[in-house]
Amino acid sequence: MFDQLPPSVREQMDVLLPQVLEGGVNILIAVIILIAGLWFAGRLRAWTMRGLGRWPTMDEMLKNFFGNIVRYLVLIFTILAVLAKFGVQTASLIAVLGAAGLAVGLALQGTLSNVAAGVMLLIFRPFRAGHYVEAGGVAGTVKELTLFTTELATPDNVQIIVPNSDVWGQPITNYSYHPQRRLDMTFGISYGDDIGKAMDIIRRELEAEPRCLADPEPFIGVINLGDSSVDIVVRVWVMNADYWPTKFDLTRRIKEGFDEGGITIPFPVRTIYNSAAD
Repeated sequence: MFDQLPPSVREQMDVLLPQVLEGGVNILIAVIILIAGLWFAGRLRAWTMRGLGRWPTMDEMLKNFFGNIVRYLVLIFTILAVLAKFGVQTASLIAVLGAAGLAVGLALQGTLSNVAAGVMLLIFRPFRAGHYVEAGGVAGTVKELTLFTTELATPDNVQIIVPNSDVWGQPITNYSYHPQRRLDMTFGISYGDDIGKAMDIIRRELEAEPRCLADPEPFIGVINLGDSSVDIVVRVWVMNADYWPTKFDLTRRIKEGFDEGGITIPFPVRTIYNSAAD
């Protein structure tokens, strides 16, 4: 059947068929390279994180960061290999991409600043995964640091994504950095109550609480004479993880101790005069 075609058509087919076959083979190889590259990028990321996990001092945030870097590098080489199978000159492409990258970089200064900020956060390490921080105008537990963003989780487990430039460009308050924290509490008692007795009740509850540290020594003192109360401040040191449980328990127990000892906690009283009744 092929021999029955006109000579001119046969000549064209003799030229086109090898090109079609070569193009089909190149497409097949390119698809295989792409699939293999995607698979290898994921596997190499996992291997990198597993290898870094053998160091006891390596936290989860750094493992994820370096794992993502390795994955992106493999994907870049994969894309270049795929383009090469279609006859694209990768050397000239890299030069074009470099020039285009400069233009895109100028247009995306904010995005690139996030990358630079992420690198600075990794170098100076103001926080680690699991730390509770205030950064970028929000507060939460650090979950992950990527090339562009920092992921936080609020106490009620709501995800917050903050650009790295916002985190690095503003003050960072790390509540989990030091192993110990000072717990400050203020209790108001009536002017007619015995201040010494109230302090003794507070001191008794502090001594009975095993989570309160003896060193530094707890402090109890009168901090303010308010409009309707004498304010007593309590400053005690606890381990970081015990901060909130200790605060909740001490507040309840000191209030119950005041009730048993006859110490009253005043509350605002408002007197309303009815001029129409005069």
